[in-house]
Amino acid sequence: MMASTSAASTFLQFHSLSSSQLFITKLPNNNNNNQISLSFSSSSKQTSNYNKRVYAKAVSTDSQKPLTQDKQNTPSSLSSKLVLVLGASGGVGQLVTASLLQRNIKSRLILRDLEKAKALFGEQDEERLQVFKGDTRKEGDLDPSIFEGVTHVICCTGTTAFPSRRWDDENTPERVDWVGVKNLISVLPSSVKRVVLVSSIGVTKCNELPWNIMNLFGVLKYKKMGEEFLQNSGFPYTIIRPGRLTDGPYTSYDLNTLLKATAGQRRAVLIGQDKLVGEASRIVVAEACIQALDLEVTENQIYEVSSVEGEGPGNDTQKWRELFEAARSS
Repeated sequence: MMASTSAASTFLQFHSLSSSQLFITKLPNNNNNNQISLSFSSSSKQTSNYNKRVYAKAVSTDSQKPLTQDKQNTPSSLSSKLVLVLGASGGVGQLVTASLLQRNIKSRLILRDLEKAKALFGEQDEERLQVFKGDTRKEGDLDPSIFEGVTHVICCTGTTAFPSRRWDDENTPERVDWVGVKNLISVLPSSVKRVVLVSSIGVTKCNELPWNIMNLFGVLKYKKMGEEFLQNSGFPYTIIRPGRLTDGPYTSYDLNTLLKATAGQRRAVLIGQDKLVGEASRIVVAEACIQALDLEVTENQIYEVSSVEGEGPGNDTQKWRELFEAARSS
């Protein structure tokens, strides 16, 4: 439980969203040779029927093994998916977006500050990356045209658990984790095949230590309300509940830096159902979100995710499928 109590000071440092106007860059593709350090090789796991934890192994990031192309993709063509990412300027969202770009999966972002997109991800061809200005906290700020053609959604918005300057301009847990998620889900088109929502470990334990400390200002309560709205929406969903987020980038204003991000030795992935306590590498969480987009086993499931020292599944879809399957609720 000690690892969990430290979450109070560094909980989910994500950005949210704001206003409504299309912004698209249109320049040649980024042909940077640096690969995202999310790929690994060998696999080893142990499964406990009691707590449904799974331990998987992977190699060091130093191997710089290229990411696997999307299964519908060839190296020279874009995937048929269009993934909407919310919270793309936050730590997990940055990694999600960079990884989608590396996989050649077309992405669309909603951000308050359009300049951040250029600073983070560089100049990208509009066929790869589209950026809209918008704010999920404001119901009338999400024009339906923003969502045209979207097939998948990854929502990793959030704010701090305790009052801070991040709460300025109504950037509170209630507005971001409840109102924002509700507004987003309410305007999604029927074409969406999966919604992946990043929530938090502890949302079901708000009255227990240390979670009741974390929830003093309602962050876990509002995240749970957002989860429940998604569950009742009728959209196929996957909810990822990470432990306290660790490893960079915390905020990295350079795509090359994002592509070099590593999780150090924290690559062993633990996936459970309402039993895990601990920390989670942002890189592991981002990869879990991307893997959950298409895996049938993850549909309408909730997973707790944490990571410890050791090897992990990297971007190997089969290994992630095995991890999710072992932790699937009945």
